[in-house]
Amino acid sequence: MNKNLKDLVLEQKNAIDIKNCYIETGIDDILLTMEKELISLTEVKQKVREIFSVLLFDRIRELNELSKLNTSLHMAFTGRSGTGKSSVASKVALVLRNLGYLTKGHILNVTREDLVGQYVGHTAPKTREQLQKAHGGILFIDEAYQLYKPNNERDYGSEAIELLLQVMENQRDDLILIFSGPKEKTEQFFHSNPGISSRIGNHVHFNDYNINDLTEITKFILYNESRYKFTKEALDIIIFYISQFLQYSTFANVRTIKLFINQLFAYQAIRIEKLLLEKGSLNYESLTTITKDDILSLTNEDFINIIATENISLY
Repeated sequence: MNKNLKDLVLEQKNAIDIKNCYIETGIDDILLTMEKELISLTEVKQKVREIFSVLLFDRIRELNELSKLNTSLHMAFTGRSGTGKSSVASKVALVLRNLGYLTKGHILNVTREDLVGQYVGHTAPKTREQLQKAHGGILFIDEAYQLYKPNNERDYGSEAIELLLQVMENQRDDLILIFSGPKEKTEQFFHSNPGISSRIGNHVHFNDYNINDLTEITKFILYNESRYKFTKEALDIIIFYISQFLQYSTFANVRTIKLFINQLFAYQAIRIEKLLLEKGSLNYESLTTITKDDILSLTNEDFINIIATENISLY
């Protein structure tokens, strides 16, 4: 069972063992899990570790009744879809809970639809409801830039923004907001809403994955998450398609990869059903292996659902 940071600090009154604080509070385990589950993202992991270090020292100073930095805990995560922003946010929530900044450490993912109403008087209760649900954890606002639509006089997004501002200013304990979205659009959103921008304590950017990263992620999803195996031929063809995905603006990194894998699972299931009808039974390895034949079943129409285009060269 993890120890409370306050108890650890009181036990180590004369000399604080920082490494022991990481281990005893469970933060070290969270960081190790993040390192294992999130492939690549080296710069993001380093930035997040730096944030944790600053907050740990600040918490220790507070517990020793010393002056604090009083840094805003609200954050901005920028990058294209599927780059791991919500996954990292979930780890941030757990660490900040273990440090004592949050009581629950959960994450609530919301979009514009969850916060903005369609008529007068509808937005405020919707936004307050989500803020209440997120209390004790993180309110993760995906595609946050969509909240602001200055060219639409009948849009109520500005009302939601005003309520978020009030919470960021007046309710600084036990609730953290993370504004997420593409870098350029998110920066434009902050430029148009300087009140929010000035209350963001940390900005973390998530770069797109390269072909090697995406190959490792695909292998991880297949083997570690889904417990599937794959032949060498199958992996080569998978890489052939991933390299094409990178050329399209609709490519959403891991999100697209998961859609692609799900389609392969569907064709593998069809192939297995035919084999079962022919042979009557199959061994476990046959049931959990993606082969070349599964991928060769793909059609151009399948890629409309995967990456919103059929202009993909078939293997």
